[in-house]
Parts: sequence; C-alpha cells; structure tokens
Amino acid sequence: MMKWMNGFFPKGADITEKTRPPDALGDGALTASLEDNIALLEGLFCDVDTMVSRRFANGDVRFYIFYSDGVTGSMMVNEHVVEPLVTTGLLKKRGGAHELVRDQILQSSDIKESCDIAEIIAAVTYGDTLLLVGDSDRALILSSKAFTLRGVSEPEGEKILSGPREGFTEGVMTNLSLIRRRLRTHLLKIKFMSMGRHSGTTVCVLYMDNIVNKKLLDELMRRLGKIDIDCVLDSNYLAEHIAEKSFLGLNTTGATERPDVVVGRLMEGRIALIVDGSPVALTVPYLMIENFQSNEDYYMNPMYTGYGRILRILCFFMAIVIPGLYISIVAYHHEILPPALMLSFAASRKDVPLPAALECFIMLIVFDILRETGVRTPNHVGQALSIVGALVIGSSAVEAKLVAAPMVIVVAIAGITILLVPRLTATGLIARYMCLILSSLLGLSGLLIGFSVLIIHMLNLQTLGIPSVLPSERLGYQEVKDTFMRAPWPKMLTRIRPMTANTVRADSSPWGGGK
Repeated sequence: MMKWMNGFFPKGADITEKTRPPDALGDGALTASLEDNIALLEGLFCDVDTMVSRRFANGDVRFYIFYSDGVTGSMMVNEHVVEPLVTTGLLKKRGGAHELVRDQILQSSDIKESCDIAEIIAAVTYGDTLLLVGDSDRALILSSKAFTLRGVSEPEGEKILSGPREGFTEGVMTNLSLIRRRLRTHLLKIKFMSMGRHSGTTVCVLYMDNIVNKKLLDELMRRLGKIDIDCVLDSNYLAEHIAEKSFLGLNTTGATERPDVVVGRLMEGRIALIVDGSPVALTVPYLMIENFQSNEDYYMNPMYTGYGRILRILCFFMAIVIPGLYISIVAYHHEILPPALMLSFAASRKDVPLPAALECFIMLIVFDILRETGVRTPNHVGQALSIVGALVIGSSAVEAKLVAAPMVIVVAIAGITILLVPRLTATGLIARYMCLILSSLLGLSGLLIGFSVLIIHMLNLQTLGIPSVLPSERLGYQEVKDTFMRAPWPKMLTRIRPMTANTVRADSSPWGGGK
C-alpha cells in the first residue's frame, strides 16, 4: 500500500504509518521580542491565506493581533479588542502595559495568558484571537469563536412519536448546553481533553460524580489515554478504540443524537463522550438490552412499551433464524411440515432450477442491495425505488420461475424484521448468513449450532469490563425493571450495581444504588 502511494508524495517525504510526533505541531515558547514573535507566527502559518494579522500602536506601546478568518468573529475583534486599545488614554508609557491591557482595557470575559507555542497554535486555529503587547514574552488569547453551525433539530434516525424534538449538532458547546439545561446540578462533571495529533479535536467526558462507578471511569480514561491517532473526525473513531471486539459486530458502546437519552444514561450512572464536530454522543457501559429499547419507551404507557420491546427481541431472532429454518426444512427435514403444506412448497419449486440454499442467498443479497440503495438515495427516489424493487423484481422472479413464491415471503419477513432493530442490523446480517450456511450444510443441527454461537457470544460479551447481558450479581425486581418490560416510574426507585469483569462488586460507589 505504501509503495503504491509513494508516487503521490514528494521525494523524501515522511509517509510511514505514523506521522511525526506531536512537537511537529510547534514547540518552544515566545520570547521578549515582539518582532521575533511575529516572525515566528508568520513562519508557522506560512502559505495559510486565511490567517489575518495587523500591527497597530497607541503611543509608545505596539500591538499585534493574529486570528483565523472564517472561525473568528471579526466584528467582535474590531469592537472589543482593536477599538479599546486604539482609543484608550491609559497607555502613557511602556512599563506595565501588558497587565494594564489585560486587567483594565480589554472588553472580554475570557482572557488567557500563554507563552507556549503549541497552545497558541491550538487556540488560534480554533477561532480565538492572539494579542501580543509590546515586547512581553506572554501572549493574550481572547475568546472570539464564531463558527457556522446548523440549528437544533430532531435527529432523522431517531424520530419519535412522543417526547422532546431536540437533537445534537456538530458544535460541542451547543451539545453541552442541551445537556446542562436538563441537569442543573454541580454534580455533573465535564472534563475536556484533546485527541488527534493534527486535528486536536476536543473530546468531552461527562458523568454524575455521586453516581458513577469510579473504577469504570478510570478504565475509560485509561483506554482514552492509549489512543494514538492523527485525526478524530467523528465519535466512531473513539468508539472503535475503546470498545470490546465482537466478531459478530455487537455494539459495546451506545450512540445517540438525542440529549434526553444522554441525560437518562447519565442518571443511570453511565459515562458520556461528546466529540466536537460530531452530532453523535457515546455512552458507556452499553448493555445488550439497550439495543431493543426505543427512545420513546420512557414517554409512553409502560404496558405498550413492554409489548414493543418483546416484539423487537422476537423480530431480531426471527430475522436470523427464518431463512436457515426454511432451508433446513425444504432440503433436509420434510417430515416436520404437514403433508399439504410440504406438497404446496414442492409444487412451487418444481420448475425452479436453483437449489433452495443458493436461491435464498441470491434473494437476500438482492434485498440488501435494494435496502442500501434506498438508504443512500434522496427520500422521494429511495421510497419509490424500494417499493418498485420489492414488487417488480419479486413478482417477476416468481413468474420467470427463477425463485419460488415461498422464498420471496421468507426473504421479505427476514428483511423487514431486522429493520425493527436498527442498532443490530450489522449483527443480524452476519448471524443470518452464518446460520444460513450452517443450515445449508447440516440442516437443523447446523442452525442450532449457529444460533448457539450467537447466544454464547452475547453472554460472554463485556462492555468496559462488565458483562453486557447480566451486569448485576443478582436478578431481583429492581435489576430487571427496565429490561424486557419497563416498570411504571413510581416503581423505578433504585439503580443496579454492576459487576466487574471478575464478577466482584466494584467499590462502594455504585453504578447506582441510591434512590
């Protein structure tokens, strides 16, 4: 791969797997010479045409401002930085000008001093304004961010019938404000860190200090600290680093675009991760049952939501088992079906040239192609394409004797039921093909083997070091009150205590435990 790419880089360029260390972003510190500092900054940002700089003076005191156009509010800089410095009469002499500007002249609520070049680069490229005052060896960093962000709206992939209609955006501070508005307490802890050698992406870790399990928090911070990557553009970059590995594609980190879901998870003792530039927040630990829960389960009647959860669980296993079960019966176990039904199947298949297993594989792949095409085309085209593809291709294939009519029904049921559990779509596809291959080779015995592999893998899966399926040491009412069914809110009194990886209680700080 690297040899193939060698032609795209200049001779002598560093094209190894890992780029240069973080000090390639700039190291060192400012000096006590204004001209030297200006030359250093202009050299670092050479050929960056979006950088704006200006020299000006008030009496004997010289100033230099430096910021990035497009992410900085220029009007804010003009009105609250340049104008006060030019018009003030407080600057009579050079001595003490830096402290005077910082404490009395600048009209900004967020001013920070720094002499570190790496910190200055990170601030300027993120929308802050750099101010150099005379020959001081310290720079003033003024908050002047002015990003263009889309408005708060309901997430397309998590629409609900009842409940809040707000969703995260790509701005980390906007997302934090949506959470803070729902949790007005000092116990909500918010920690920032920078990820990515060159992107310097802001990552925010949120948790409730009185509820979170400190051992789980320490484990998450350890995994985050081990991440070594050039650029972080989305929360999935972090999810793949901190998640446990699953060969069936099972999720061990939660992902949501809804602030109410994040707040609900925080109040259960979970930890949330918000990445600047991504509308998707991560929550850990992530339990298996959460794959079958819907956002609106907590805003509707508990009996109805319980029925919906059971239906989703059944549909998930139906989507995996039905194709393999049909192939097993048709190819190996005719005696299972009533004679009349078996004769009907045989009559529908008498003119079909392909084996039932190959026929099923082809139909499932065609259905997946239609589904993927419908998702990635415009809405008005995608809906028409899905309907036309299902009706025309299915009926035409049956009339042309390429597939049997029962096979179309089986594939349609398997394809539709997996859509009811969108978080497990990848797992459903992998497990479905695994069970189908084993069923084609071994009949019902193969189907049982494939299904057993799925269940055993689910039971052994961990999330942040605790079991994903049975996180608690015991199964009492309070431990199962929000699993297959949701108890009424007056009965949801306590939080469960999680097990650690070796099934020993964590420390006295529960995942929850208080009312």
